Amino acid sequence: MPARIDQPTPLNLPSTPLSSLTEAQVRERLENGGLALLTPPFRFRIRSNVAGLAATLRTLYADFPLGQEQGFDDFTVSLQKTRPFRPKVHFESDGGQPFEPLPLSQAFPMLEWGFNWCISSHCHNYMITHAAVIEQNGCTIILPAPPGSGKSTLCALLVGHGWRLLSDELALLDPRTGLLTPIPRPISLKNASIELIRQRYPALQLGSLVRDTIKGTVGHFQPPSDSVARSGEPGTPTHVVFPRYRSGASTLLVPLARGAAFIRLAQNTFNYDLLGQTGFEALGKLIANVTAYDFEYQDADDAIARFDSLARGV
Repeated sequence: MPARIDQPTPLNLPSTPLSSLTEAQVRERLENGGLALLTPPFRFRIRSNVAGLAATLRTLYADFPLGQEQGFDDFTVSLQKTRPFRPKVHFESDGGQPFEPLPLSQAFPMLEWGFNWCISSHCHNYMITHAAVIEQNGCTIILPAPPGSGKSTLCALLVGHGWRLLSDELALLDPRTGLLTPIPRPISLKNASIELIRQRYPALQLGSLVRDTIKGTVGHFQPPSDSVARSGEPGTPTHVVFPRYRSGASTLLVPLARGAAFIRLAQNTFNYDLLGQTGFEALGKLIANVTAYDFEYQDADDAIARFDSLARGV
């Protein structure tokens, strides 16, 4: 188990994006020494012998900067194909294997889940909440929710509409400053949500669909170039909104008392107990400085209109 990370790699970002490499060059790095990729604020070194992973990375991480070949890696991860018959893929992080092997077709989702595991398991200089984070005109909204709540679908609807993506999966709050650190990686969607976003925003780049995962069909959308370029700009949280998609529901944005918001946010925070007093104080300061809501929705246009109103202060 790697040591706890006290400070991530500094944001002195190089200007060379992954898209500057050909697919063959990406594959060569994956197979020989590893691909050093910055997903600010972290640097991952990725090793893999999985055919097709180079093309997917080059599509979905096109705008992300390459790290220098020599340098400190926050995490070294490996995806390796094993067995010639009904092949499986193994994920390894710094010598450990936190997951059971998966079918080879699920290599890229496994890599994404592995990235999330690395961060949420080790980066306790942040308070880490299972939440999307979006921003428009200085209005920065945390969307905490358990799986299946429609969080990522709502995030994709708003990002496609022009909101800045800070994160689809992990809200990283710095307890010292109260600011949110962006980590605008690909947006992960499942099942019917994939086609909804693809039809509504055809300009958003969709990676290959992966079927028959434990979550059904999974697809990832490339984050907007502007969101990646602004990875070094933290967000000041202004709202916490707990979303829930419900078929046939009217769009409801209901104010939530601070005590209830505190408890529910703590329930969605991976390392709240581990941080102890630091976590309690950070969460208390956050809740004291935001407006909290419950949000129920079914109609995409109504949902977008409500969030645009929040950004306008209406």
